[in-house]
Amino acid sequence: MSRNERINRILELVSKTGALDVDTAATSLKVSLATIRRDFDELANRQLVTRTHGGIQASGAAYDLPIRYKTAKEDRGKQRIARVAAAMVEKGYRIGVNGGTTTTELARELASSHRLHSSDGDIGLTVVTNAINIATEMVIRPHIKIVVTGGIARPQSYELIGDFASSLLDGLVLDIAFLGVNGVDAEVGATANHEGEAKIDQLIADAAKKVVVITTADKIGHQAFARICKPAQIDMIMTDEEPAAEVRKRFEEQGVEIVVC
Repeated sequence: MSRNERINRILELVSKTGALDVDTAATSLKVSLATIRRDFDELANRQLVTRTHGGIQASGAAYDLPIRYKTAKEDRGKQRIARVAAAMVEKGYRIGVNGGTTTTELARELASSHRLHSSDGDIGLTVVTNAINIATEMVIRPHIKIVVTGGIARPQSYELIGDFASSLLDGLVLDIAFLGVNGVDAEVGATANHEGEAKIDQLIADAAKKVVVITTADKIGHQAFARICKPAQIDMIMTDEEPAAEVRKRFEEQGVEIVVC
């Protein structure tokens, strides 16, 4: 296990339990106590955790790991979703993409797609996003036009939130909005953990002709704190595993297509 993998695993453990001691971490990761202590010190120096006597604890009551430190257990599933979602995008499209690990995979897939290149140097794709990590990855592609919403950056998710984004998004017309979510439910709709993120995601959805939720199956049927949009506004859910028959039926009754990638 590399050091980065070890750091990711430590953060995953502390995010679940709120605190982690040296002995538990060393046993779980099968490394020495000295190695774990150095890792704990490094995480504390990065201000990702608070160092305690004999361990670490999550920083703050609402602990949310930055995307770059998350261990994505379903990486292959997210990559499959990203490939299928990217195939929906045609040259000349204007799309909206919010923040998240699955939407980040989609952005990488689109950035490397030769289909969207234009031989005459014109813009092959316009991407509107409130995620600064996605904008950074795509801005170096000359055939992709990046439009970034204004706002205040949340270090937990790299998403820009606040009223600054409203003036930009109001009046835009997008072909597809690809939304990463913390939950999507046939009764409530698409939801996010943070109300500020949900508000911007809602504006992105409102600007789109088609709304596609891209998420792993573990979030289907779950509700997070703040609603992004109601089920009637969702055209499609792309996921990595077949949901329960009853869950699929409830979504289909709402007119939502489910695509398993």
